[in-house]
Amino acid sequence: MAWDLERQALLGASTHIASLRKYKVEATQRLLGDTIAISEQAWQEPSRLPGWTRAHVASHLARNADALVRAVDSVLMGRRGLMYDSEEDREQAIERGSERPGLALQIDLDTSAGRLNRRFNVLHSVPQELLVELTPGELVRSDLLPLLRLNEIVLHHIDLDCGYEVTQVEPEIARLLLEWAMLDPGPLDGRVVRLTSDTGFHVEVGSAGELCEIHGSDALLLGWLTGRLSADQAIDLPVSPALT
Repeated sequence: MAWDLERQALLGASTHIASLRKYKVEATQRLLGDTIAISEQAWQEPSRLPGWTRAHVASHLARNADALVRAVDSVLMGRRGLMYDSEEDREQAIERGSERPGLALQIDLDTSAGRLNRRFNVLHSVPQELLVELTPGELVRSDLLPLLRLNEIVLHHIDLDCGYEVTQVEPEIARLLLEWAMLDPGPLDGRVVRLTSDTGFHVEVGSAGELCEIHGSDALLLGWLTGRLSADQAIDLPVSPALT
């Protein structure tokens, strides 16, 4: 992944970090309110992510929070510090975590989110435009780290398949996450994609191939671009890119 640094600068300049953090906290509370109702059996049932149970998704979210804590700590100490030692370590941690009972998963989701929120409390002490290297070659502005986490929470809440759909994402958050997705839109299957939202957002990505035009709400465009639309929501639309 290579997030567009020029787009990051524009997004950072137009986004208030206090609002980002508020949205992140509210999204976390909404997630925890839904996961507390997942039964022991349902935790081990498939999520919407191929090959992952709901427990895998929860384990990933918790370890992502801890990895971001590690990244923030490295920034505060003025040194390079990646989120994970290796991709293998990341995958093993998720797998081990997915084997736990539901109550342990719920507690882990809650406590890891709390640790990250406390670290975000001190982000104001570093320059907003400071670039943080999360994985080798993957750079993100420090003031956009809460947006990165918000993206993880919202999309994986949908992946849990526990009743939360992309069309329920609040308009303000949907617009932010749509703009975040444009930092690295991912593989477009050889198409030029033109997205136009009801709010005036308009972008064209891809340099060659068949033109694919999508019109709708910010939430619909976000769902299409990230592969989070349900079959009913996507029935009249071109084939969505793979899950991101």
